This record gives sequence, structure tokens and C-alpha cells, in this order.
Amino acid sequence: MFERPDVGERAILVHIEFSSQADGEDLGEFVDLVGSAGVEAVATVTGSRNQPSPRLFVGEGKLEEIRQAIQLYETDVVLFNHALSPSQERNLERELKCRVLDRTGVILDIFAQRARTHEGKLQVELAQLEHLSTRLVRGWTHLERQKGGIGLRGPGETQLETDRRLLRERIKSIHRRLEKVRKQRDQGRRARHRADIPTVSLVGYTNAGKSTLFNQMTESTVYAANQLFATLDPTLRRLELPDIGAVVIADTVGFIRHLPHKLVEAFRATLEETTDATLLLHVIDCRDERRDDNIDQVEEVLLEIGADEVPVLQVFNKIDLLDDFRPRVERNEQGVPMRVWVSAVTGDGMTELSDAIVERLAERVLHQFVVLGPADGKFRSLLHQAGSVLSERHRDNGDTVMEVRLQERDWLQLLRRAGLSESDVRLEGAGDDGAL
Repeated sequence: MFERPDVGERAILVHIEFSSQADGEDLGEFVDLVGSAGVEAVATVTGSRNQPSPRLFVGEGKLEEIRQAIQLYETDVVLFNHALSPSQERNLERELKCRVLDRTGVILDIFAQRARTHEGKLQVELAQLEHLSTRLVRGWTHLERQKGGIGLRGPGETQLETDRRLLRERIKSIHRRLEKVRKQRDQGRRARHRADIPTVSLVGYTNAGKSTLFNQMTESTVYAANQLFATLDPTLRRLELPDIGAVVIADTVGFIRHLPHKLVEAFRATLEETTDATLLLHVIDCRDERRDDNIDQVEEVLLEIGADEVPVLQVFNKIDLLDDFRPRVERNEQGVPMRVWVSAVTGDGMTELSDAIVERLAERVLHQFVVLGPADGKFRSLLHQAGSVLSERHRDNGDTVMEVRLQERDWLQLLRRAGLSESDVRLEGAGDDGAL
């Protein structure tokens, strides 16, 4: 459909430093991205400019250097570690006589390889089509062009207009199908909210070890690999935690600096698992030299998708790669766990992580002594069924004092099932003359 050279497996990388840009792209990360796409980077062309050239992005001298590298290494594609405009991409392909992809195109290619579920494939196709819609070029040469004037009119709409119309229709169709998926997700989330089941969502920079940690926590076999964007499709698992009961753990797509806005839009249905979470586990590669920058980038994306208000527990992963480093929990001035240092590969620190999650989720856990009379057998039975009774003792007057520990939401549910209100309950130490 499009008159463009095929993409091969050998590539020239191009990375330009611009003095006018304070926050440029990272070359090391781009090399990792290209490797994750399954492409062999045979050479890297670097340079510096004040600002990009409007026509070719690079100058004439650098263009000639790239052209010589293509001939020397017999490569099939040139990958730019930058966002190129559609006209720059077309002009470069015309000059270099080979396929040119920008950073967004590389990320989209990786996403296309990784998507496994129907929803994931739809989201990737949507992002690809929206990216492609501004990059349509001449293809069907057998069709006449529409011309103005008597005797010069073509057969109707031009090929380019046909391409655009087909793209628009396909994009609308994918939006409708993703809307169905979004409604199904909403139903699942509403059901969890009705059942008061907390959701713990794993977020973090790509390749921080989220899927490995997810597998370690839930004893699952989700695909995990030492590559960028190994996970695209969200995976949910149920987990039982002491004092908390059932929680849902969600593994989500990793973030990356300067994540294209269209990708964020396309994956909004997936990222809603993050915005609606009870607690976020921000997984961080502790030995990464760009660790602090990566943390900032993740927080930036969380702000963009509206998840910046969700409580966060930072998980510093891969301590097995550090020398003589033990798992530990770091707390704030109020004693609340804020950081946990673990190794998802070896399992070191998983007990500390589990305890920290319980502590963060159990901020509304009630620990109290309930006084029950002889006629309160139903409520006593419900407390035992809930597994919340730590101890009980009997008074001489026939009352029973039960030590209970449970989530506030479970306490309120038990009261409703027993047909009671909070004012009906007698608590030891708070006056035992209640009506219960």
C-alpha cells in the first residue's frame, strides 16, 4: 500500500545532541530499545547541532556521513533516536534510499512484537495507525490523480484520500472495540470495589523487573525477560495477605522517558488499572545509573494519566547485583514504610515487602476488645467465621470479651449482617453500658 523500502535487521543508529534542548534522549537506552526490537545496530552516527534542520533534521555533512555508513555496512534501515516530523522522515528516505524510522516508530515496532492479547493487539494497531495517518505517501501508481478543469478530472477521490478514509474508518472501528473492552474492565473494577478488594498495581520504568517481581509474589509464570517492554498486556492475580485478606495484584506496561503521547492514549484502558489502584508498587532498578531520572519519568507519566494521588510504595529491585546488600525497609518520620529493597530473582526481601504492603493497606485495621452479652451469639459467630478473633475471655456476669483484629470495611460488613450499628457495640475501656 505504501511505496517504502522494507525494513531489515541491520541498522545505523543516529543520535544528535542539541544545545537548545535541555532534556535530550539517552543513547544507551536507545541501543537497548533497538536490541529489544530484534535489530542489529552495526554503527552509530553521533553529532551535535544548535537545533534540528527543518528539512532533513541533520545537516548536509552528517547526511553524507550516514549515507557512507549505509554503503559501508550494507544496512537496510536508519533509526533516529529522536522524533521526526513526517516530512523529515520522507525527505531522509528519499535522500538515503532506505527505510528511516524515528524513536516512536521503534517503540511501536516493539509493541507490535510483544502484544499477545486481543486488547493489546488492538491498542498497538490503534497507536500504529494514528502514527501512520500523518505519514501517508504515494503508493498506488496505477490510479489516476484527480485534476481540476474540464477534461482533466480523475476517477473520483485520489489514492491518498482513499488511504486516509480507510485509516479513519479503521481507527473508528478500533476505538469502538476498545470502548467495549474498557466497559468490561470497568465492570470488573466495580465488582472489586463492591467487594472492597484492594488493588495493588506494579508500575515502573521498563525493564525494572516488574514481571519477575509479579511472578515471585503470586507464584505465576508471566513472561519476563531482560528487555524493554517485555510486558504489554496487564495481568491480574488474586493474592491472600494476612490481616487484609484477598487483594488483586496487577502487572502493567513499563514506562519510558518521552513516552509518545499517542501510546499513552492508546493504552489508557490498560493504564486505568493504575489510576484506580489502592496502592502502587513503584518498582525501581536500584543499580541503574539513571535511577533518579527514571523515577522522575515514571512520576511524570503517573501525573499525565491522573494516578499521582494514589499512595506509592517504592520497591528498589535487583539488590542481588549490589555487593553485600541486605533487604531492608525504609520508613518516614511517622513510621510508615516508604521503600523496600528486594531481589525479585532470588526472593530476598519478599517477606519484608509483603509486610510493608500489609502495613500500607492496613492503615484502617481495627484492633479492639468487644463486649458481648449472652444474647449476642449471632454476632459472636460472625466474628469467628471472619477469622478475626485473637482471644476471648468470660466475665463473671456472663459477658464475653473478644479481642478482634480486622479491616474497618470487614467490621462494617459484619455489623450490617448482624443488623447492628456502630453505636450498638460495647467496647471494653470505652464504657460497657452499650445496648448490645
